[in-house]
Amino acid sequence: MSAPLHGLVLAGGQSTRMQRDKAALEYLGRDQLGRAGELLARHVPRVFVSVRANQQADPLRRRWPMIVDAVQSEGPVSGILSALLEYPDHAWLVIACDLPFLSDAVLNDLVARRDPRRLATVYRSAHDGLPEPLCAIWEPAAAPLLASYQEQGGRCPRKFLTRHEVPTLELPEAHALDNINTPQEYAAAAAELPGTGAS
Repeated sequence: MSAPLHGLVLAGGQSTRMQRDKAALEYLGRDQLGRAGELLARHVPRVFVSVRANQQADPLRRRWPMIVDAVQSEGPVSGILSALLEYPDHAWLVIACDLPFLSDAVLNDLVARRDPRRLATVYRSAHDGLPEPLCAIWEPAAAPLLASYQEQGGRCPRKFLTRHEVPTLELPEAHALDNINTPQEYAAAAAELPGTGAS
């Protein structure tokens, strides 16, 4: 029997390249974190936001139940592992908060193609063919292996998935997982998405 699914929006990054909080950027008339959370909520019964300890008082993030980083590591491995450890009997539908082109159709496809026998169900990047760990379903069985990887200094969930030869799925929408990291990329996204401000 498959473990039940929770949803997790990764919003603990420091947004260094963007020079402002990516979670607060507006897309389609909605702050990016709110849009991501509402998107996930249409596919799972409970949604949490992954945060660093010093983000717990942030008004934007406090609107959602939080998973506070419980391991000392940089990058998304910390958020994913912290969620797996806090609810060890659940699998996690994980998305990064900076995916403005992600759609319900893509998440429907991912959930429908979930394979709970794997460590994770992931798409193959449309750009380089590597696993896409930040729009993926992470199974409980991944927790001890991911913890070991993190303890050995591993910080990249993509390298973790590659190391464990997790199979990848073809992405149904080529640009769905394009993430926005810089002001220039945000301006370009604003030109494509109505109701998006690049200020």
